[in-house]
Amino acid sequence: MAKLKILITVSFAILFLFFISPMKLIPIIAQEEITLTAIFAEPKERWDMLLENATKILNERHPDKTIKIDYRVLPYSDTRTQILTAMAGKTPIDLISLDQIWLGEFAEAGFLSDLTSNTQKWNKSSDWYVQNWEGGLYNDQVKGIWAWTDVRALWYWKDLLDKAEINPDELENWDGYISASNKLNQFLQKDGIQGMHLVGAAHSPDMWYPYLWMIGGEILEKRDGHPTKQNYWYPTYNSDFGVRALQFLKDQVDAGTKPQINHYWGQEFADKKFAIMLEGSWLLGQFDKNEWDTLKEKIGMIPMFPVPNSSNTNTSTLMGGWLLSIPETSQNKDLSWELLTIMVEPNVLIPMLLQQGYLPTQKSIGEGEYSAKLKSTIPYYEELVSLISLGKGRPNIPEYPIVAEHIRNAIEQVYNGMDPKQALDEASKQSAKALGW
Repeated sequence: MAKLKILITVSFAILFLFFISPMKLIPIIAQEEITLTAIFAEPKERWDMLLENATKILNERHPDKTIKIDYRVLPYSDTRTQILTAMAGKTPIDLISLDQIWLGEFAEAGFLSDLTSNTQKWNKSSDWYVQNWEGGLYNDQVKGIWAWTDVRALWYWKDLLDKAEINPDELENWDGYISASNKLNQFLQKDGIQGMHLVGAAHSPDMWYPYLWMIGGEILEKRDGHPTKQNYWYPTYNSDFGVRALQFLKDQVDAGTKPQINHYWGQEFADKKFAIMLEGSWLLGQFDKNEWDTLKEKIGMIPMFPVPNSSNTNTSTLMGGWLLSIPETSQNKDLSWELLTIMVEPNVLIPMLLQQGYLPTQKSIGEGEYSAKLKSTIPYYEELVSLISLGKGRPNIPEYPIVAEHIRNAIEQVYNGMDPKQALDEASKQSAKALGW
């Protein structure tokens, strides 16, 4: 009888714990604590916004875990070097942001996880614009997911063109563009305003490539006969197409347009120091968000780079943006992949795109079911998105930064009076050597 009383007492005690005071049991259940580490490039606001929402969703999916994200946000100029140093030192890092032009260098060094099988199961690649999806590939392996992008377009102040009696249509071809520059300088110089902005900063090749592409040229092409790799990339930017494209930059300088060594990413345009500027879609971010509703009344935008003439209307642009990659040193690759995919889900990504004014790499956001809010918020959104299908990324090979520097030197030499063909031929020889030929 005593045993029966003890059994009944214990049973009631258990029932009390479960039904009367269930909160008492919570401390008994141990949750696994996991910290994912990440390194991103500025601005910090975009990562704060993305990760706040993505981390919440990730934890909801894993109620048995407490997942935190420990992330550092670095200045752009420091990001590449610090990530490379960490990778070389085998520092465990779970997620990184990569400028698209860095992918080849990181992948060739063996620092990035192969995400091919993950993406096959994910089955979302068809929703990406082709150029953006391919921008994350290296040797046919998925090494990164291009999360958002930008394009370059032609921006102008409407009142300044009106003052010089210039029809914006004149800006759409090379001759009209240079002619408009002369008119603007005549009307505006006394006010301290320059007609055209011409990039003379370190990224000057980026603003030259679209002219090369639109007339049929390429930066590099694959050729047989490489001494060690049989088939590898060879510089072709010094072709007749390249010479013609660079001559157009020279013509601008000869007409009185001064290359700008310092670059402020559109702030100089927002400050009305230039009437016309070929600049990235991020230029919108130089204007207060409260102005966006009425911005089109003051600022015009033509979704193109000027084309050679009215019979050659195949414009082009350059696309940039950021990829998300998982380092080989990650000790939490499955969770890191899950976090990455959450970060690019439309409901998580779109609020950040709206805040920063970035463009999507996913067609469903760009022009599909999720695009309505972006269309109604970002000025010229549809026109900017239309450029994605006309744009290209830069070659994602390890040697690209070296090749780009050769091209930059050639452009600078032409700005200083050298013949375009001579400058490109000399640069091409250096690039061929850097590529192992």
